[in-house]
Amino acid sequence: MRLQNKVAIITGGGTGIGRETALKFAKEGAKLVITDINKEAGMKTAQEIQAMGAEAIFVQHNVSNEDDWKTVVSETRSRFKKIDVLFNNAGIYIIKPLAEIGLDEWNRLMSINVTGVFLGMKHVMPVMAEQKSGSVINASSIAGLFGAPGHVLYGASKGAVRIMTKDAAIEFASKGVRVNSIHPGFIETAMTDYASEATGRTKEELNNAYPLGRMGNTEEVAHTVVFLASDESSFTTGAEFVIDGGATAR
Repeated sequence: MRLQNKVAIITGGGTGIGRETALKFAKEGAKLVITDINKEAGMKTAQEIQAMGAEAIFVQHNVSNEDDWKTVVSETRSRFKKIDVLFNNAGIYIIKPLAEIGLDEWNRLMSINVTGVFLGMKHVMPVMAEQKSGSVINASSIAGLFGAPGHVLYGASKGAVRIMTKDAAIEFASKGVRVNSIHPGFIETAMTDYASEATGRTKEELNNAYPLGRMGNTEEVAHTVVFLASDESSFTTGAEFVIDGGATAR
Protein backbone atom coordinates (compact mmCIF):
# COMPACT_ATOMS: atom_id res chain seq x y z
CA MET A 1 0.00 0.00 0.00
CA ARG A 2 2.60 2.49 -1.15
CA LEU A 3 0.01 5.23 -1.73
CA GLN A 4 -2.13 4.59 1.34
CA ASN A 5 -4.67 7.43 1.81
CA LYS A 6 -3.04 9.63 -0.82
CA VAL A 7 -5.49 11.60 -2.97
CA ALA A 8 -4.58 11.62 -6.64
CA ILE A 9 -5.93 13.39 -9.71
CA ILE A 10 -5.28 11.59 -13.00
CA THR A 11 -6.18 13.36 -16.23
CA GLY A 12 -6.99 11.27 -19.28
CA GLY A 13 -7.82 8.45 -16.88
CA GLY A 14 -10.33 6.77 -19.15
CA THR A 15 -7.93 4.89 -21.40
CA GLY A 16 -4.37 3.79 -21.96
CA ILE A 17 -1.64 4.83 -19.55
CA GLY A 18 -4.05 6.94 -17.49
CA ARG A 19 -6.44 4.07 -16.90
CA GLU A 20 -3.71 1.57 -16.06
CA THR A 21 -2.08 4.03 -13.65
CA ALA A 22 -5.40 4.74 -11.94
CA LEU A 23 -5.94 1.02 -11.34
CA LYS A 24 -2.40 0.65 -9.98
CA PHE A 25 -2.89 3.65 -7.69
CA ALA A 26 -6.09 2.15 -6.33
CA LYS A 27 -4.34 -1.15 -5.57
CA GLU A 28 -1.68 0.82 -3.70
CA GLY A 29 -4.29 2.49 -1.46
CA ALA A 30 -4.89 5.84 -3.18
CA LYS A 31 -8.18 7.69 -3.46
CA LEU A 32 -8.74 8.68 -7.08
CA VAL A 33 -10.20 11.57 -9.01
CA ILE A 34 -10.43 10.37 -12.60
CA THR A 35 -10.84 13.08 -15.23
CA ASP A 36 -11.35 12.71 -18.95
CA ILE A 37 -13.12 14.53 -21.75
CA ASN A 38 -14.65 11.13 -22.65
CA LYS A 39 -17.38 10.71 -20.05
CA GLU A 40 -18.11 7.05 -20.78
CA ALA A 41 -14.46 5.95 -20.58
CA GLY A 42 -13.71 8.01 -17.48
CA MET A 43 -16.76 6.76 -15.63
CA LYS A 44 -15.87 3.17 -16.52
CA THR A 45 -12.43 3.54 -14.93
CA ALA A 46 -13.94 5.07 -11.79
CA GLN A 47 -16.47 2.25 -11.57
CA GLU A 48 -13.74 -0.38 -11.95
CA ILE A 49 -11.89 1.19 -9.04
CA GLN A 50 -15.03 1.32 -6.92
CA ALA A 51 -15.63 -2.37 -7.69
CA MET A 52 -12.18 -3.08 -6.24
CA GLY A 53 -13.34 -1.54 -2.96
CA ALA A 54 -11.32 1.66 -3.40
CA GLU A 55 -12.58 5.24 -3.54
CA ALA A 56 -12.91 7.07 -6.84
CA ILE A 57 -14.94 9.81 -8.45
CA PHE A 58 -15.13 10.92 -12.07
CA VAL A 59 -15.13 14.53 -13.29
CA GLN A 60 -15.62 15.29 -16.98
CA HIS A 61 -12.79 17.58 -17.89
CA ASN A 62 -11.35 19.48 -20.83
CA VAL A 63 -7.77 20.08 -19.65
CA SER A 64 -7.41 23.16 -21.86
CA ASN A 65 -10.31 24.88 -20.06
CA GLU A 66 -9.34 26.82 -16.93
CA ASP A 67 -12.84 26.74 -15.44
CA ASP A 68 -12.81 22.94 -15.75
CA TRP A 69 -9.60 22.84 -13.74
CA LYS A 70 -11.15 24.99 -11.04
CA THR A 71 -14.05 22.53 -10.88
CA VAL A 72 -11.72 19.51 -10.63
CA VAL A 73 -9.77 21.09 -7.77
CA SER A 74 -12.95 22.20 -5.99
CA GLU A 75 -14.61 18.79 -6.25
CA THR A 76 -11.44 17.00 -5.15
CA ARG A 77 -11.06 19.15 -2.05
CA SER A 78 -14.75 18.95 -1.28
CA ARG A 79 -14.72 15.14 -1.38
CA PHE A 80 -11.24 14.31 -0.08
CA LYS A 81 -10.04 17.53 1.65
CA LYS A 82 -6.57 17.47 0.08
CA ILE A 83 -4.54 16.74 -3.07
CA ASP A 84 -1.38 14.67 -2.77
CA VAL A 85 -0.69 13.67 -6.38
CA LEU A 86 -1.38 15.10 -9.83
CA PHE A 87 -0.65 13.00 -12.91
CA ASN A 88 -0.91 15.32 -15.91
CA ASN A 89 -1.42 12.49 -18.37
CA ALA A 90 -4.00 13.74 -20.89
CA GLY A 91 -2.65 14.42 -24.36
CA ILE A 92 -3.12 13.93 -28.10
CA TYR A 93 -0.74 12.87 -30.86
CA ILE A 94 -0.36 14.27 -34.37
CA ILE A 95 2.33 13.15 -36.83
CA LYS A 96 2.57 15.45 -39.84
CA PRO A 97 5.21 17.08 -42.05
CA LEU A 98 6.08 20.60 -40.92
CA ALA A 99 4.75 22.36 -44.01
CA GLU A 100 1.40 20.56 -43.76
CA ILE A 101 0.61 21.48 -40.15
CA GLY A 102 -2.36 23.83 -39.98
CA LEU A 103 -2.43 26.59 -37.41
CA ASP A 104 -5.67 25.18 -36.04
CA GLU A 105 -3.96 21.80 -35.52
CA TRP A 106 -1.00 23.50 -33.83
CA ASN A 107 -3.23 25.46 -31.47
CA ARG A 108 -5.44 22.48 -30.62
CA LEU A 109 -2.58 20.15 -29.76
CA MET A 110 -0.73 22.83 -27.79
CA SER A 111 -3.89 23.71 -25.86
CA ILE A 112 -4.17 20.13 -24.62
CA ASN A 113 -0.56 18.96 -24.34
CA VAL A 114 0.99 22.18 -23.03
CA THR A 115 -1.73 24.49 -21.74
CA GLY A 116 -3.42 21.52 -20.04
CA VAL A 117 -0.26 20.72 -18.09
CA PHE A 118 0.31 24.39 -17.26
CA LEU A 119 -3.23 24.81 -15.94
CA GLY A 120 -2.99 21.63 -13.90
CA MET A 121 0.17 22.85 -12.19
CA LYS A 122 -1.22 26.37 -11.79
CA HIS A 123 -4.33 25.24 -9.92
CA VAL A 124 -3.06 22.18 -8.04
CA MET A 125 0.44 23.09 -6.93
CA PRO A 126 -0.62 26.04 -4.71
CA VAL A 127 -2.93 23.63 -2.87
CA MET A 128 0.00 21.26 -2.38
CA ALA A 129 2.16 24.17 -1.21
CA GLU A 130 -0.41 24.97 1.48
CA GLN A 131 -0.10 21.35 2.63
CA LYS A 132 3.70 21.56 2.33
CA SER A 133 3.72 18.32 0.37
CA GLY A 134 2.73 16.90 -2.99
CA SER A 135 3.96 15.17 -6.11
CA VAL A 136 3.25 16.19 -9.70
CA ILE A 137 4.06 13.84 -12.58
CA ASN A 138 3.89 15.34 -16.07
CA ALA A 139 3.63 13.09 -19.13
CA SER A 140 6.19 14.09 -21.72
CA SER A 141 7.68 11.67 -24.27
CA ILE A 142 10.96 10.65 -25.84
CA ALA A 143 9.73 12.99 -28.61
CA GLY A 144 10.59 15.77 -26.15
CA LEU A 145 14.21 14.56 -26.00
CA PHE A 146 15.22 14.06 -29.64
CA GLY A 147 14.03 14.92 -33.11
CA ALA A 148 12.09 12.78 -35.57
CA PRO A 149 10.42 13.36 -38.97
CA GLY A 150 6.84 14.53 -38.72
CA HIS A 151 7.19 15.42 -35.04
CA VAL A 152 7.68 19.18 -35.07
CA LEU A 153 4.26 19.75 -33.54
CA TYR A 154 4.13 16.87 -31.06
CA GLY A 155 7.82 17.16 -30.17
CA ALA A 156 7.46 20.87 -29.47
CA SER A 157 4.65 20.16 -27.02
CA LYS A 158 6.56 17.44 -25.19
CA GLY A 159 9.74 19.49 -25.09
CA ALA A 160 7.72 22.26 -23.48
CA VAL A 161 6.38 19.87 -20.85
CA ARG A 162 9.93 18.71 -20.10
CA ILE A 163 11.29 22.18 -19.35
CA MET A 164 8.11 23.43 -17.61
CA THR A 165 8.54 20.50 -15.25
CA LYS A 166 12.05 21.57 -14.32
CA ASP A 167 11.05 25.23 -13.90
CA ALA A 168 8.10 24.36 -11.66
CA ALA A 169 10.24 21.92 -9.65
CA ILE A 170 12.73 24.65 -8.80
CA GLU A 171 10.04 27.21 -8.01
CA PHE A 172 8.17 24.89 -5.62
CA ALA A 173 11.05 22.89 -4.10
CA SER A 174 11.15 25.00 -0.94
CA LYS A 175 7.39 24.50 -0.54
CA GLY A 176 7.65 20.71 -0.32
CA VAL A 177 6.17 20.04 -3.76
CA ARG A 178 8.00 17.73 -6.16
CA VAL A 179 7.59 17.79 -9.96
CA ASN A 180 8.97 15.20 -12.35
CA SER A 181 8.36 14.17 -15.95
CA ILE A 182 8.08 10.78 -17.61
CA HIS A 183 9.23 10.13 -21.17
CA PRO A 184 7.78 6.94 -22.64
CA GLY A 185 8.67 5.59 -26.04
CA PHE A 186 6.01 3.74 -28.01
CA ILE A 187 3.64 2.03 -25.60
CA GLU A 188 0.95 -0.45 -26.66
CA THR A 189 -1.99 1.96 -26.80
CA ALA A 190 -4.28 3.49 -29.40
CA MET A 191 -1.66 6.21 -29.95
CA THR A 192 0.79 3.60 -31.20
CA ASP A 193 -1.86 2.17 -33.51
CA TYR A 194 -2.19 5.67 -34.93
CA ALA A 195 1.60 6.06 -35.24
CA SER A 196 1.84 2.79 -37.14
CA GLU A 197 -0.81 3.96 -39.59
CA ALA A 198 0.59 7.49 -39.95
CA THR A 199 4.17 6.38 -40.57
CA GLY A 200 3.39 3.27 -42.63
CA ARG A 201 5.49 1.14 -40.26
CA THR A 202 4.18 -2.18 -39.05
CA LYS A 203 4.00 -3.07 -35.36
CA GLU A 204 6.90 -5.46 -35.94
CA GLU A 205 9.00 -2.64 -37.38
CA LEU A 206 8.15 -0.42 -34.42
CA ASN A 207 9.09 -3.21 -32.02
CA ASN A 208 12.41 -3.71 -33.77
CA ALA A 209 13.24 -0.03 -33.35
CA TYR A 210 13.86 -0.65 -29.65
CA PRO A 211 17.03 -2.30 -28.31
CA LEU A 212 14.88 -4.49 -26.04
CA GLY A 213 13.11 -5.71 -29.18
CA ARG A 214 9.61 -4.56 -28.29
CA MET A 215 7.43 -1.64 -27.35
CA GLY A 216 6.49 -1.05 -23.74
CA ASN A 217 3.12 -1.66 -22.13
CA THR A 218 0.94 0.55 -19.97
CA GLU A 219 1.72 -1.38 -16.80
CA GLU A 220 5.43 -0.65 -17.15
CA VAL A 221 4.73 3.07 -17.33
CA ALA A 222 2.30 2.90 -14.42
CA HIS A 223 4.95 1.34 -12.18
CA THR A 224 7.17 4.39 -12.70
CA VAL A 225 4.32 6.79 -11.96
CA VAL A 226 3.51 4.92 -8.73
CA PHE A 227 7.13 5.34 -7.63
CA LEU A 228 7.08 9.07 -8.36
CA ALA A 229 3.76 9.50 -6.55
CA SER A 230 4.98 7.63 -3.49
CA ASP A 231 7.22 8.75 -0.65
CA GLU A 232 9.90 6.44 -2.03
CA SER A 233 10.84 9.25 -4.44
CA SER A 234 10.95 11.92 -1.72
CA PHE A 235 14.40 13.20 -2.81
CA THR A 236 13.51 13.30 -6.50
CA THR A 237 12.35 16.47 -8.23
CA GLY A 238 12.97 18.19 -11.56
CA ALA A 239 14.00 14.86 -13.06
CA GLU A 240 13.03 13.11 -16.26
CA PHE A 241 12.29 9.38 -16.26
CA VAL A 242 12.80 7.71 -19.62
CA ILE A 243 10.76 4.54 -20.25
CA ASP A 244 11.80 3.61 -23.76
CA GLY A 245 13.39 0.17 -24.01
CA GLY A 246 16.77 1.78 -24.65
CA ALA A 247 15.78 3.90 -27.66
CA THR A 248 17.40 7.12 -26.45
CA ALA A 249 20.60 5.29 -25.42
CA ARG A 250 21.57 4.80 -29.06
